[in-house]
Amino acid sequence: MTGALYSKQMVIGMAIIALFVAAGVLAHRVAPYSPGMQRLSEDLQPPSFAHPCGQDKLGRDVLSRVLVGARVSLLVSVIAVSISAAIGVALGGLAGYVGGRTDELILRGIDVLLAFPGTLLAIALSAVLGPSLRNVIVALCAIGWSGYARLVRAEVLVWRTQEFVSAAVALGGGPLRVLVRHILPQLIAPVLVQVSFGMAAAIMAEAGLSFLGLGVQPPTPSWGSMINEGRAFLLIAPHVALFPGLAISLTVLGWQCLAEGLREVMDVRSGGKELA
Repeated sequence: MTGALYSKQMVIGMAIIALFVAAGVLAHRVAPYSPGMQRLSEDLQPPSFAHPCGQDKLGRDVLSRVLVGARVSLLVSVIAVSISAAIGVALGGLAGYVGGRTDELILRGIDVLLAFPGTLLAIALSAVLGPSLRNVIVALCAIGWSGYARLVRAEVLVWRTQEFVSAAVALGGGPLRVLVRHILPQLIAPVLVQVSFGMAAAIMAEAGLSFLGLGVQPPTPSWGSMINEGRAFLLIAPHVALFPGLAISLTVLGWQCLAEGLREVMDVRSGGKELA
């Protein structure tokens, strides 16, 4: 690791993400009302002291639903990115180190996925599998691993030519041991940066799928579905769509800031240097 121990962008990003995680984990404890509690006589009420973010068309508290919706986004993004990163690192490492037909086969799989717009492919998969939280995660994993695989493959192609790798091979280290013990630890920095960008992308993708009705189903609140419900009332009650939209924007900004900060601190662009 080179450069400063932290950057302003990283600190800002970590603060926003900490707020996002706290909202998701503690949602049911800190939400002022039950997210499903309806007060039909108070529909579309603007923000007030009792309801800081206003109420939706069914009189439900928007703030409570935004807080609980953070849990959905947190769950989807963490699971989808974790599985995608694990698959991508394994396949990318295998392709870069083994080479040959294995490399060619994995590359062709990556090319197939890159031939289609990721969002459209996720929509198609979710539509085929059916709308549910589980299927959203499956769709995001199916398209998300390719970015990690391509990154790791490129890095492994560089690192496998380094002297310390040649020394490990000369001392009798098998391909799997050399890859896992000596090469992959050097990829922590770029993979962490990719994960941070991946979290932002997963949150946006989940919100988009929920907006289209392909994500988590009512009555469970989701930021995307809340925006979809509020778009019909933009002129008379803009707060219904405004606050979940702000939640998405702020959270994505946090992950983007963290990714840029990590890239600056870890000096990812330099390459060719073993992590200290």
